[in-house]
Formats: sequence, structure tokens, C-alpha cells
Amino acid sequence: MASTKTVRPAYVCAECGWTTSKWVGRCGECQAWGTVDVAAPVRAGRTQAAPVATPAVPISQVAIESARSVGSGIGELDRVLGGGVVPGGVLLLAGEPGVGKSTLLLEVAARWARAGRRTLYVSGEESAAQVRLRAERTGAVDDNLYLAAETDLGGVLTHIDTVDPSLLIVDSVQTIGSADVEGVPGGVTQVREVASAVIQRAKRDGIATLLVGHVTKDGSVAGPRVLEHLVDVVLQFEGDRSSRLRLLRAVKNRFGPVDEIGCFDLVDDGIVEVPDPTGLFVSRHAQPVAGTCVTVTMEGRRPLLAEVQALSVTSSTPSPRRTSSGLDSSRVAMILAVLTKHCGVHLGQHDVYTASVGGARLVEPSVDLAVAIATFSAVLELVAPPDLVAIGEVGLAGEVRKVSNLAARLREAERIGFKRAVVPAGSEGLDTITSTMSIRPVHTIREAMACLDGAAKL
Repeated sequence: MASTKTVRPAYVCAECGWTTSKWVGRCGECQAWGTVDVAAPVRAGRTQAAPVATPAVPISQVAIESARSVGSGIGELDRVLGGGVVPGGVLLLAGEPGVGKSTLLLEVAARWARAGRRTLYVSGEESAAQVRLRAERTGAVDDNLYLAAETDLGGVLTHIDTVDPSLLIVDSVQTIGSADVEGVPGGVTQVREVASAVIQRAKRDGIATLLVGHVTKDGSVAGPRVLEHLVDVVLQFEGDRSSRLRLLRAVKNRFGPVDEIGCFDLVDDGIVEVPDPTGLFVSRHAQPVAGTCVTVTMEGRRPLLAEVQALSVTSSTPSPRRTSSGLDSSRVAMILAVLTKHCGVHLGQHDVYTASVGGARLVEPSVDLAVAIATFSAVLELVAPPDLVAIGEVGLAGEVRKVSNLAARLREAERIGFKRAVVPAGSEGLDTITSTMSIRPVHTIREAMACLDGAAKL
């Protein structure tokens, strides 16, 4: 008797295309979790030519009025997007749970509706009553704002046809499912199908669409990587739960820059814009304090003043502690080694703690010089001048390297009221950057530490 063989379906990774004969939870090629799913059947034959909806025309004859951005009513969001939302454009907003994604988009929906434009807010995570309670608290109730609690893709499309909105918000794309596709909502196949259907409707009808996306443990958008390729804009909403400050960054933007950030303050009655967040990262001391130094970091195109603090105490253990908060611990360790080698600061018996003020995350190399001055000041108990800013990257040979956008950084420091600056020597246009600040170019970290000479000891 001839034996019969069972043909197993092929499984493919949505991230890299790796295939296997059996399902696995983790891709064997790119090591991504939850991306392996049943491959779609391939039909034999060649695709035939088909009628087109609109013929191809010369690019000079393509109308661009329908693709111009429209202000959302929130200046910080429009700043990140490059002017506003685009009709027919699809935006994906990702962020950790509880960071304020729904609160921000509800405020966007309310301001869009107050301008007399229909808005549809589809909630797949909360009931309509729960969203209404939050809208009452934040003052986001308007007759042009339509609310629907729906988790079925077919129902979402029906709501779109019924309301005919100019702005659509789906919170979130991982909670919507389609009965025509296998898998549970949030799976790779379901997310791909839901996103494709919503994007197709948005492009066809010119609906500006905002999608909320969940994130994984490492901060990336959950679901298939193809989701980020399908949408026009990918925004990351960041913030520390211990701080009210929230930062909005553009990871991908087909309509504008990707080096802008928006600042928001999460308050009890909603979320408000912070057009000038500089003061949030600088503390005020009644008396001069050792172990502090102010620097200017670039968040996108926006210069922000931030304060670095350091504390050095005699260690009670054979292995001294090195603790950093808001700073890159590996760079801090490198700076401590440079101070020991080139400035004669002996830290072998000292615990060193470094931190940024206000929950700021300072990972730019330009803050190296401020970390070095703050640490040097803490060890020797010398007070840095209160009107001094330090900007520069520190190398392993003890040199101070040039940084980008130095003119913009110094202009921001001058606007806040700082009178002196320590910057890398050889930076272009130092004599024309500003006329009121006293700028001290330095070649090495040893020269930079001389700014503390003559300071009164505590």
C-alpha cells in the first residue's frame, strides 16, 4: 500500500522573510518574537494587466492642494509634524502604557472638532462612558466629536462611512480585529490586516488618521515591522513616570523633519504644551554649590539647558560605586578615567554619583565637559561660576572635541542669562557667535578645569 504524506503549511517571519516548516515563537534569523505566522498561499500564473483608477500624468500636473498640512490646534504637535496633519496621511503614535497617548489624542480630537470639523474617535480599549469621563475632566466635549467603542474592523469601517470624518483616531490598532483573518487581535496577521484596511480607507477618502500603537519591552512598536512602513509618520511619546514632562519625537516623517521634538506637561486636568522647557532641567540654588555644572544639549533642533550634578564621598567598600541617573553610565566611567589620568584626580577610594536635573535624559557627547567639571568640582569642593555653561565632547586623550550647532546652543544660554561659556577650541565663528558672553576656548580637559581656579572653597 502506498503511504500518504501530510503537507505541512509553511511559516514565514513578517520581519525578515525567514521560512520554516513548523511554527516557532521566535524567528531563527532576526530573533524577533511573535513574528512567525502562516505564509499566504501563492497562486500560480502571471498577474495580468488590469484597469487603473487614474491614469499616470506628468508630475508637474499633479495637484498638491489636497496634500497640504492642516494645523491640529496643538503647536508642539504641529512643530514635530512639520506644520500639521495631512489629509489622507496616517500617523502612528507609540509609547509605553500610561505615558499619556490617549490623553494627547483626545485633546487633538477636541481641538479639531472645535474648529467645526467632524472627528471620529474609535476606542478599542475603553468603553464610551470611560472616554466620556476623561473628556469631561480635560474639557474635550464637543458636538463635532463622535465617539465609538468598537473592536471589530467591519464595525470601524461602518462608523467611518456613517460619520464621514475629516479626522480619525483609532485607540489602539492592536485591539481591533477582523473576523475574516485568522488569529487574535494584536497578532501579526490581524495587525497587518487592520492597518491595511484603515490606511486604504484614509487614502481613498482623504481622512487624516491617527493610530495608537503599543510598544514592546525594548520600546519598539509592537506587531509586524511592516506596520511602520505602511504609515506615513511614526511618533514616539516618551516620559518618565516620576516626572510630568513628556517628549514627542518623530521617528519617521514623510511630510516633514525627523529632528524636532515637542514638549508637554501631563497635569491633573489633561495635557498642556510647554513651548519653553529649558527651566525644567536647571535647578536654582540660594547659595553656590559644588558639584554642579550647566550644559546645553540639542533635542532635535531645539537647544535645551540642562544641569549636571555630581557627588563624591569616601567609599566604605573595597569596590567604589559608580552610579548614574539620566546619563550614559559608560561615558561617565570614561570621563572619570580621563580625570584620573590627565587631571590628577584620584577616585580609587571614592563613590561617585552623577545625575541630571528634572529627569532629563542626556546621552549626547556634548555633555561630557559638564560632567567632568561637575565631578572635578565635587571632588575638590570647588564651586563653578553660577553663570557658566560647559559644552564639549571629551576624548580619551584628554582633548576637548568640537560639537555641532554651537552657535544655537550659546544663543540659548545667553537668552537665559548665562554670561560665560567653556567651549572647544577651534570651533567655527567663535568671534561672531555672541557679543555679551565671555567665551573661553579650551583644547584639553585640564584647561577646562582651570575655570574653577580661584573659586572659594566650601
